[in-house]
Amino acid sequence: MLTKENILALLEEVKDPEIPVLSLVDLGVITGVEVSDNDHVTVNMTPTFAGCPAMDYMKKDVERTLEKHGISNYTVSMTFDSPWDSNKLSEKGRQHLKEFGLAPPPKYDLILDLDILEHVKCPYCDSDNTDMRTPFGPTLCRSMHYCNNCKQMFEQFKPL
Repeated sequence: MLTKENILALLEEVKDPEIPVLSLVDLGVITGVEVSDNDHVTVNMTPTFAGCPAMDYMKKDVERTLEKHGISNYTVSMTFDSPWDSNKLSEKGRQHLKEFGLAPPPKYDLILDLDILEHVKCPYCDSDNTDMRTPFGPTLCRSMHYCNNCKQMFEQFKPL
């Protein structure tokens, strides 16, 4: 019998193509899973950015994973009903980002202030003595920072 919980467990296999240690479930991109009485599975996804070039790939990867596990009666939809924000990252996802060398975005309440954008904890030495070098990283969702303690450049997954 299919359940929301076992579908979510299967979808843990689907990784972000730009950050391959992070599942779409932990990223918070999988925003809904429903299983109907006739075992039709509906998966809703919300992109991190409206123009994210990886969304088509991620959607296809979700479909391939469902089919690999014998689920052929499904619908995978992109939805913008509830915009993605970085608070949707799971604690496990935040830890995976750090292990990957990306500073996870801080959690915030309603308003992003400049301090949490500019001063982030270094993923290498955990120092707060960091500076944002540029808000433009290799992808739209990352910024570049420098740690004044360990002298390392690092990327931050931007808080949104």
